[in-house]
Amino acid sequence: MSETKEQRLAREIYEKVGGIGNVEKLIHCMTRVRMTIRDYSQLDLDGLKAIDGVLGVVEDDTLQVIVGPGIVNKVSNIMVADAGVKLGEAFPKNVASRTNSTRTDRETVEAKAAEVKAKEKAKYNKNSGFKRVLKSIANIFVPLIPAFVGAGIIGGIAAVFSNLMTAGSISQDWESIIATLNIIKNGLFAYLVIYVGINSANEFGATPGLGGIIGATTMLNGMNPEAPLTNIFNGHELAAGQGGIIGVIFAVWVLSLVEKRLHKIIPNAVDIIITPTIALLVVGLFTIFIVMPVAGVVSSALVGSITWVLNVGGVFAGFILGLFFLPMVMFGLHQILTPIHIEMINSSGFTLLLPILAMAGAGQVGAAFALWIKCRKNKKLIQLIKGALPVGILGIGEPLIYGVTLPLGRPFITACIGGGIGGAVIAGIGNIGAIAIGPSGIPLIPLIANGHWFGYIIGLVSGYIGGFLATYLFGVPKDIQMETTLD
Repeated sequence: MSETKEQRLAREIYEKVGGIGNVEKLIHCMTRVRMTIRDYSQLDLDGLKAIDGVLGVVEDDTLQVIVGPGIVNKVSNIMVADAGVKLGEAFPKNVASRTNSTRTDRETVEAKAAEVKAKEKAKYNKNSGFKRVLKSIANIFVPLIPAFVGAGIIGGIAAVFSNLMTAGSISQDWESIIATLNIIKNGLFAYLVIYVGINSANEFGATPGLGGIIGATTMLNGMNPEAPLTNIFNGHELAAGQGGIIGVIFAVWVLSLVEKRLHKIIPNAVDIIITPTIALLVVGLFTIFIVMPVAGVVSSALVGSITWVLNVGGVFAGFILGLFFLPMVMFGLHQILTPIHIEMINSSGFTLLLPILAMAGAGQVGAAFALWIKCRKNKKLIQLIKGALPVGILGIGEPLIYGVTLPLGRPFITACIGGGIGGAVIAGIGNIGAIAIGPSGIPLIPLIANGHWFGYIIGLVSGYIGGFLATYLFGVPKDIQMETTLD
């Protein structure tokens, strides 16, 4: 039986990273296979980048191999199945031993691996605190992105039907259909704090069920409306959801500290009874009366500040955000924006940031079209563009970034300028927000709030045109316009 493309990619990736035994853990996001590597000296980085189907490689605290949307799920599942584990689980040591059995001195190899890993960790730890925060945010929210996409689009469809019914274009009989769609959508958004609590517990090493309960605590279910709980700082009534997901993440982090400490001091015989009870009681009270009021102020100030910047900065603010978003993505800094997006959605129903930042991808698409026209003789480049452009239009920008514009240098800069132009147009039109996170490009259209999708399309086209013109006029070095073959 012939090998599938996904099986080939899994096999060749393992070969270039030093074998299955050189991988400690493996997860994936929307486009990347993310591996924790044991011994970096065994990596064949150039060979990894040269694999047919690999669109780029990013070296961070994990080794990230970009293979594209859809296929990344299949490749990752094949790779973990080969190791006999599930996604995110540690690879067994016997796999490492079997893979390294050709080495004559296993102890020497392990010592070398530890040495190289220590060097990599030391290099990473120069900014380890901030990096760890970004990594934790990614680990909490990346698993939820498919849910945001699916629930958001369903909610967008419900909103379109609702608008049509209000305008009289469809009958009132659609009301039950709209209600059903909103029930599905609210399966995520109404209980988001619970999902975030569970994922936060997994990330911080707490019990997932307890993390979910701490998240649910912020919903204040069971509170008597006639005798509401009050803020101990100012006497105001506490509101359900106050502090949002920022407060939940912090509270679950505290939960992890309390739970780990209790496990150390509570006797094993009663640990299963005493530890969860005390942890929930202590952290639950702390969450309601301390975290919710404080995090509520922080969340409101954060959302208010961003809204103020966009209102006051207008076109200029939109240009700066669109211009610098892709460099933020490259350094992983975009992860810090995820809780901000969600907090804006929780407070106002939509995030004004996402449509602006999505213009960065539009600039890449425009730049790719300019390269295609100006570099027609460069068959290798055209082949890369043909593979990366369709998914770029659909909002997945990594193939264009790491496979086309970034390696060429100047086209990446002019593509960012195109993103800035699109962001300026979106900000100039104003009040264009998205009801969920995840997609960008064309797939974001159904998620634009309040029927302002046409303004988003204008911004998207502006980003395409801006990236195209900036690249066509200033971003194409002469050497890449020369004729080359695919060989």
